[in-house]
Amino acid sequence: MKLAAALSCLVGGTLATAETFTDSANKLNKRALEKSDPFYPSPWMNPDADGWKEAYAQARDFVSQMTLLEKVNLTTGVGWAAEQCVGQVGAIPRLGLRSLCMQDSPLGIRGTDYNSAFPSGQTAAATFDRGLIYRRGYAMGQEARGKGVNVLLGPVAGPLGRMPAAGRNWEGFSPDPVLTGIGMSESIKGIQDAGVGEAKGYGFDISETLSSNIDDKTMHELYLWPFADAVRAGVGSVMCSYQQVNNSYGCQNSKILNDLLKNELGFQGFVMSDWQAQHTGAASAVAGLDMTMPGDTEFNTGLSYWGTNLTLAVLNGTVPAYRVDDMAMRIMAAFFKVSKNIKLDPINFSFWTLDTYGPIHWAAKKDYQQINFHVDVRADHGNLIREIGAKGTVLLKNTGSLPLNKPKFVAVIGEDAGPNPNGPNSCSDRGCDSGTLAMGWGSGTANFPYLVTPDAALQAQAVRDGSRYESVLSNYATSQTKALVSQANVTAIVFVNADSGEGYINVDGNMGDRKNLTLWHDGDALVKNVSSWCPNTIVVIHSTGPVLLTDWYNSPNITAILWAGLPGQESGNSITDVLYGKVNPAGRSPFTWGATREGYGADVLYKPNNGKGAPQQDFTEGVFIDYRYFDKANTSVIYEFGHGLSYTTFEYSNIRVEKSNAGEYKPTTGATDKAPTFGNFSTDLNDYLFPSDEFPYVYQYIYPYLNTTDPKKASADPHYGQKAEDFLPPHATDDKAQPLLRASGGDSPGGNRQLYDILYTITADIKNTGSIVGEEVPQLYVSLGGEGDPKVVLRDFDRIRIDPGQTAQFRARLTRRDLSNWDVGVQDWVMSGKQKKAFVGRKDDTDVGGSTTSNPSPSHSPERDWPEPIDTWLTEDNSATDSPSSSPPATPTPPKTTASNHSLNAPLAHADLALSLARSITAPALKSSPDPFVKFLFPGLRSDDDDKNNNETGQPPANKWTPDQEREVTAWCARGLELMLEGGLTRMHFHCDDGNRRSTGGDDDDQVDDAGSSRVLGYSALCWEYGSEAELASRAACEALEMYEDGVLGREDVEGLPG
Repeated sequence: MKLAAALSCLVGGTLATAETFTDSANKLNKRALEKSDPFYPSPWMNPDADGWKEAYAQARDFVSQMTLLEKVNLTTGVGWAAEQCVGQVGAIPRLGLRSLCMQDSPLGIRGTDYNSAFPSGQTAAATFDRGLIYRRGYAMGQEARGKGVNVLLGPVAGPLGRMPAAGRNWEGFSPDPVLTGIGMSESIKGIQDAGVGEAKGYGFDISETLSSNIDDKTMHELYLWPFADAVRAGVGSVMCSYQQVNNSYGCQNSKILNDLLKNELGFQGFVMSDWQAQHTGAASAVAGLDMTMPGDTEFNTGLSYWGTNLTLAVLNGTVPAYRVDDMAMRIMAAFFKVSKNIKLDPINFSFWTLDTYGPIHWAAKKDYQQINFHVDVRADHGNLIREIGAKGTVLLKNTGSLPLNKPKFVAVIGEDAGPNPNGPNSCSDRGCDSGTLAMGWGSGTANFPYLVTPDAALQAQAVRDGSRYESVLSNYATSQTKALVSQANVTAIVFVNADSGEGYINVDGNMGDRKNLTLWHDGDALVKNVSSWCPNTIVVIHSTGPVLLTDWYNSPNITAILWAGLPGQESGNSITDVLYGKVNPAGRSPFTWGATREGYGADVLYKPNNGKGAPQQDFTEGVFIDYRYFDKANTSVIYEFGHGLSYTTFEYSNIRVEKSNAGEYKPTTGATDKAPTFGNFSTDLNDYLFPSDEFPYVYQYIYPYLNTTDPKKASADPHYGQKAEDFLPPHATDDKAQPLLRASGGDSPGGNRQLYDILYTITADIKNTGSIVGEEVPQLYVSLGGEGDPKVVLRDFDRIRIDPGQTAQFRARLTRRDLSNWDVGVQDWVMSGKQKKAFVGRKDDTDVGGSTTSNPSPSHSPERDWPEPIDTWLTEDNSATDSPSSSPPATPTPPKTTASNHSLNAPLAHADLALSLARSITAPALKSSPDPFVKFLFPGLRSDDDDKNNNETGQPPANKWTPDQEREVTAWCARGLELMLEGGLTRMHFHCDDGNRRSTGGDDDDQVDDAGSSRVLGYSALCWEYGSEAELASRAACEALEMYEDGVLGREDVEGLPG
């Protein structure tokens, strides 16, 4: 819908698929285009997929009874405004299935009444609370089902947040793929547990009118990541998006639909097009599209790429019968996965009007009857919305002014505190910015049942407290504002906002995307003015993403800054709860607050750059977006991703790492079964004519029927008659068994099952050292160690309630996927041999990358510089074919006498780690030998060719050992280190320079015998060469000794270590 008609690649399903579209002879096009690799055939469902077996069996029984016309009817939308919902497919009345209803949005039921308006996905993400995100999803699913909706068009992962000014970021969760993935999976579980479900934005709906050109590594490590989580959570349907990916439309891109989604991730549900995002007929069918919405080629034309044309395509063999069977199977399996009963409650609303009576077929103005029953589906969801709004509020700065406690005089300033004078729903799809901002604009919106403004809620609180209260609900009433906030004893609360949305609405010159990252309606000037007049100014921001605070955030007169996101209908109550301490803030920023727009790197493409062709946006930044980019560029930020303050303080201790006994990673092998077909169909065109004797024709309604037995006339396609092999890619109609991808999950949706093996568990004790109850949000970050990797990436988090003086434990898990990179050559996830480090705390505590200019957080102990990097020694050199088998033994827990007072960040832990490592990996693999030094002369561990290449220590080249020999060498290295520790050798005998990695002998003055010196020489060189567990232990010992020599550790701390 958003793309120029000239870019369509197929009329009526008979021209070439999008993968063949090239920038041919148009002289205005100045650049070569990226290409999306074709992948065919479209994978069919797996009857043994985890979580889908029962649904598959029910779908098989149902689809086996369906006719071809019924299957086509199930896959094709009936047309724009043809029925009650924003999208519907045809009914199967013979089998008792009414038309399935598709309805927006990701924050509530769009276009209805007596529904709730929930906080945005971005605001929910800021809670960092899995349970709360699930409850939000479940409540939205309940409301959707109560209205008769079968597929809720949300949650959203497509606009990951690459560009901070992108208009629809607020519909999703975060620019971090892990936070978005968790937001997706928890929302999907909640929504589908209530009986409906979908994930929007597949095709990576970052900008809707261009080609997003994404390399394979970036695709897997960033944009595909949250969809893997969605598939693993059992999502039933996925919406492909408007824009092109590597110059192939998202809804006919066989690479992303067939290869990545259905094959690699093992997605078992159905792919639905965004509204008019389908540009081809047969080509989109074989490329993996399963349902087209709203069904017509353009709104209200009565023409469709599918419908009649799909019926004909099956009859003439262009689209194989198994493909339409698979479309129907996927739709019905997703249906049975969440709806156990084929008999559905009726649809009780009309998206097109709130009037009680009207035409059921809105576009055709036909069948006038009651269409709105005004069913109230809200239950007690207002309380949940208030809770999410409060827990998603991020306290960015606080110098002591909060929480408020019956302040003497409260002055509320700014139009964002007040109501839209024309009512909260006065602008269609919220396409204006007047009054307080509680949601963005576009199709991802809902009608407010009510909207509690900050002004109303704060005034009610002031009345209860006996405080004086006044407000100026304008950004431009300068004299009145100055007169008010310049008075004595005033606490000024300034409300400001920045809005954005979908590109079909223009708000103040912003065509969906924001034109800049500044506050709207001169909000920055308002903040600077008020803070210049009032020494106790609190700023509350409602926005769809980050704004630039650079000019004023550090003013001493600004005593607190809060980001309240888009909180939904309970906006005023939520922010009042936080300001007055009824809710102790623990929200964390789901994005980075940069000092400049340029600091973010990737930005919106506002002007075409490819002549008449699709504008090209190359994702040259790769995986480096948001905090990853700031770290790489070593750029200062104002507030880090994950930043957020509390009204209490917390202290971390006893941070431990435990290695699991995960099995060896094995690539997926084998093949699928042959494509199944269900039922059979007549080839007589007379059997497919419109049954005018059974029901009347509805104008512009999309049917599966033919209106004549002349197929060319019935198709209305001028290209009808082309042979499939003339325009469909090779193997597009192949029904033979297909080999499984090595990275695919086989029977496990989400990718190879062993990607989700838990390799490490990290725990930390967190104590509330303040005087009030609070919630802490510990975050686990990992450094993957490669030159092309971000400095740190988020991998896990939790939100933990802790009473004053009490201690709770944070437990995080690292999976194989968490520690792996995508290998574009091998086409699989691979754990590199680079040392990996883990950090527990917050992003601004990792002390990696750019400096931060944010105010120090009071939520961590001031007695020590916490946290330094926790080196979990996660070194695994795993090739794509033989990875975890060579992993090191478990990292042991330091002795309790140390851990009770120190975390693994503490210097003393290096000594404990060295000792415990050496003791944990001794001798089960050792062969009998009178002396460890004989190891280097042991002929069983050397090849005949090694004698030519041995260095002065006699060790063989690293690649000469067999796996069994490597394990034995590691054990000998460990034994050698233990002997070194027991023998009291000095550090001179075990060189600690990582770059040199060579041992040095002792001086004549060293009290070490020659045999001991020789042993250490040999062990040191061999262990450094192999990068074994002993190397890690020796490095820890070296660091501990250096700390002793520098006075950081005492003698008692290093007793038992060399020296």
